[in-house]
Amino acid sequence: ACTVTLVGAANLAQLAEDALGRKSGSTAAILNEIAPCFVPAADGNNLHTDAVVLACTHYPLLLDRLIALAPWPVAWIDPAPAIARRVVDLLGPNTNDAHDISPEMIFTSGHTHASADVLAPFFGGRVPA
Repeated sequence: ACTVTLVGAANLAQLAEDALGRKSGSTAAILNEIAPCFVPAADGNNLHTDAVVLACTHYPLLLDRLIALAPWPVAWIDPAPAIARRVVDLLGPNTNDAHDISPEMIFTSGHTHASADVLAPFFGGRVPA
């Protein structure tokens, strides 16, 4: 007994990448991207958007701003745990004892990525590049 509305946000991933690169994305641009997600009750009761799925791995980078810009509180569903489970399904279970290994970010280009400093906190500060 729910209604699902598919909303395309053609520019939101780029806005998230801009934020990752420490460019302050326009609040109006972000609001314009998420506004169609918020469907108010047509009949005056409490039926309105109660959850938004962040269906791109970039979108959680804007989560603080998305929460602040939402016209009412909603549950924001981050796809990262589901994506991680799917990767495990594809790769199979871990066969070594890697529980004590901290996450790290590795760039294979041989060049330090411009976003390394911004991403470092998400990887325990460890960025071998």
